[in-house]
Amino acid sequence: MSVIIAGIHTNIGKTICSAVICQALGYDYWKPVQAGDLENSDSVFIKRVVSNPLCKIHPEAYRLNTPASPHYAAEIDGTTIIKANINLPRSDNNIVIETAGGIMSPLAYNYLNIDLIEQLSLPVILVSNNYLGSINHTLLSVSALRQKNIFLKGLVFSGESNLSSENFIRQYTDLPILFSIPALSEINATSIDNFVKQGPIKI
Repeated sequence: MSVIIAGIHTNIGKTICSAVICQALGYDYWKPVQAGDLENSDSVFIKRVVSNPLCKIHPEAYRLNTPASPHYAAEIDGTTIIKANINLPRSDNNIVIETAGGIMSPLAYNYLNIDLIEQLSLPVILVSNNYLGSINHTLLSVSALRQKNIFLKGLVFSGESNLSSENFIRQYTDLPILFSIPALSEINATSIDNFVKQGPIKI
């Protein structure tokens, strides 16, 4: 089944998590909204680091020029992100859908990432990272998703490990840790493939 990769914050490791799943399981990749760095977008990153030939990258619904909250980036570009214009691409394959920013980040003034998640009606993998405040951000994200009855498949931790924090989050939320991605010294096709080969990636 297709899955949504959501994060507790921006720059949390969602794209690396997406790359790992695409490489391991051969899923397609789609980021509905890209804000900024269009020449080196997350779709470009996935194309560069995923060597699994089954992975097809679908074009974004919105490509915005400014690296900012999508609602503001769209305003600068003179456009508005409209819910009806974001539709799951047609594919015979499963798709990894990566959101832009945290789950409460706004796409428009009445349209948040969590609304997009609810709209697509697919299971969510929540990516967390260990930093001061990450327990709070993770628990708030889980609570917000559960309030909307959105199904959470589990958690992925990305970056430096902190077993005390991770165990607390796992026990408090009663969610499985699907896998953890270490802080890789280099991020490229070889390092992603080597990580995938270390053990089965199950979601």
